[in-house]
Amino acid sequence: MAKTLLEQLREMTVVVADTGDIQAIETFKPRDATTNPSLITAAAQMPQYQGIVDDTLKGARDTLGKDASAAQVATLAFERLAVSFGQKILEVIPGRVSTEVDARLSYDTDASVRVGRELIAMYEALGVPRERILIKIAATWEGIQAAAILEKEDIHCNLTLLFGLHQAIACAENGITLISPFVGRILDWYKKDTGRDSYAPAEDPGVLSVTEIYNYYKKFGYKTEVMGASFRNVGEIVELAGCDLLTIAPSLLAELQSTEGDLERKLDPKNAASASIEKLTIDKATFDRMHAENRMASEKLAEGINGFTKALESLEEFLAVRLASLEG
Repeated sequence: MAKTLLEQLREMTVVVADTGDIQAIETFKPRDATTNPSLITAAAQMPQYQGIVDDTLKGARDTLGKDASAAQVATLAFERLAVSFGQKILEVIPGRVSTEVDARLSYDTDASVRVGRELIAMYEALGVPRERILIKIAATWEGIQAAAILEKEDIHCNLTLLFGLHQAIACAENGITLISPFVGRILDWYKKDTGRDSYAPAEDPGVLSVTEIYNYYKKFGYKTEVMGASFRNVGEIVELAGCDLLTIAPSLLAELQSTEGDLERKLDPKNAASASIEKLTIDKATFDRMHAENRMASEKLAEGINGFTKALESLEEFLAVRLASLEG
């Protein structure tokens, strides 16, 4: 019997679900799962998860007391809600869940470290070991430094909103556990910038970026894992078969599961070993220079932080309204 693309992908790549929808995760049975503020916001508004939302709000109210404003309760409830969803997700997957630090702290190393520690403490208070959590932080220079501090405390990190080789190398040199280069968002930028309607999968700028990062890591023996993220189509996923991990939305997981055909391994450490690649060292000055020179990375990182910030604000507004409803 012919195997589906998803079955074959699992044989060479760790498949991760990119969603906060626990029912979707149960359907596709990934090893790991990732969340972000947009995904948590979407899941929090689904009727089947109102119990999680309401319990989290009540707990935040009890912590802050009756004199705290709805806005204050909603802000505390946001972090707890991300952990609540993470805990539920971990009940149905064997691996790790990524939980994101507030995007508004992306340029604040000390605050990102503090929140990372708080998130781990919340999980551990629920009996979840830190080995099953990845703290997700934007790959700014400040975010990378925060993650480096957390890694030394055995708090493992996933550096997100990653668009350039300079970000990837800085993460690897600082001993970060995992990075999430954003394939689809890179494609979006190039389509808009060039006016092209489409790119063939093998020429997709996002695919080429992840391939470059993967080969660099394997060539020079870095342990940091590469997890391609933010896919726009199955063709991008097929071109990155063999990547350490790929985090995929439920709609694309469904397409992979329903499609048969031969899946060729495209990324392989053996090929990277023989590649001609220049080794770079990234200090802050080099990072800043390369980031400024990379218009796509500069624009997409700023846009991503802004987008996640807006999602957080929307979630806090939703929680404040829900709290008012609960309290009559």
